[in-house]
Amino acid sequence: MGHIREYYEQIVRLQEWEWELIASCFRRKDFSRNEIISRQGVVEEHLSFVEKGIVRYYIPGIENDLTFNFTFDREFACAYDSFLTRTPSEYELQALTKTTIWQISHEDLQKIYAQTRVGNRLGRIAAERLFLAKSRRELSLLKYSPRERYLRLMEEQPELLRNIPLKYIASYLGVTPQGLSRIRRCIS
Repeated sequence: MGHIREYYEQIVRLQEWEWELIASCFRRKDFSRNEIISRQGVVEEHLSFVEKGIVRYYIPGIENDLTFNFTFDREFACAYDSFLTRTPSEYELQALTKTTIWQISHEDLQKIYAQTRVGNRLGRIAAERLFLAKSRRELSLLKYSPRERYLRLMEEQPELLRNIPLKYIASYLGVTPQGLSRIRRCIS
């Protein structure tokens, strides 16, 4: 749980009683490689902090899944739109590696917002970070070619290329696995 406190204290200094309340609301959960964390068609009940592992966000398909995001160590993961609106999620979260997360329920998060001076600020900052990541992703898809997106990915997030199967990276970039192979050959 120390990683969660470090994350929060990058934003604001917590009083000890605030941290104790926050920490009491999180529950540890371990997932096996390829295990589903959050299912499509189900309301997201938890905001998760990834202590260790890689989480893939994807829309399940009959022939192919559509991968659109990844979360790594010391980042929050959630079907956040479902979590906020209390409606069924349109996508799934999957542990790509053995993954340890700390989860807080929607109800407990609302309690923290109401009972602590920092709760709303922490929530706002986390939401802003999720929004910025989503915005950067959308702009990348609209602004850059698949080759440019791959080069940017190599520069900005090399851990993706080292730790994630190429079929998921291809989907994330919006190309077929064969298209990604061609891009990689041209760059080499």
